[in-house]
Amino acid sequence: MIRVAIADDHPVVCKGLAAIIQSEPGMQVVGEASNGQQLVQMFPQLLPDVTLIDLRMPVMSGVEAVKAIRKDFPQAGIIILTTYKGDEDIYRGLNAGAQGYLLKGMPSHELIEAIRNVHMGLRYVPQPVLDSLANRPPNSELSTRELQVLKLIVKGMSNKQIGEELGISQSTVKWHVNIVLARLNVSDRTGAAVTALRRGIVEL
Repeated sequence: MIRVAIADDHPVVCKGLAAIIQSEPGMQVVGEASNGQQLVQMFPQLLPDVTLIDLRMPVMSGVEAVKAIRKDFPQAGIIILTTYKGDEDIYRGLNAGAQGYLLKGMPSHELIEAIRNVHMGLRYVPQPVLDSLANRPPNSELSTRELQVLKLIVKGMSNKQIGEELGISQSTVKWHVNIVLARLNVSDRTGAAVTALRRGIVEL
């Protein structure tokens, strides 16, 4: 029996996934969580073979939950299940330790196949997800400060406002903005905001 746990902040999604899994011979849903923190707290008692985790949830995100679980349970089988297909979303999810990455809307047989693969210790990453990850620009990693600046650019803040928010000078802000533009391969702040949201680097 493959024991499966589900973490998603949409109850209807949770119930739908549970119904599909419960109808499959040899699979059993052992727990449902509405956010990452709840899942992490439940995990030691549930000890599921495979866990389906939504990427963006309140309280604790899917990526943070994956990291927390894998830290204490390095053999845990985890599949990210999300609507987000930006390359940065995928990179963060897999880099955190997930062995699978599924996009919501996939046929039910693909969900079952992914669960079985991860249960056997294999990875399951569909070709469209691999293609998106392959298009991730090289050397596009942002430092913590650069990411802070980018998030404030997305909010529409000026260099002066960013400097006041972060407690740094405008010249330092300008330096970071230029690095961000270069790493994202864009020419202006609008392009940076659009690219950051499209790729999943920043969320509103």
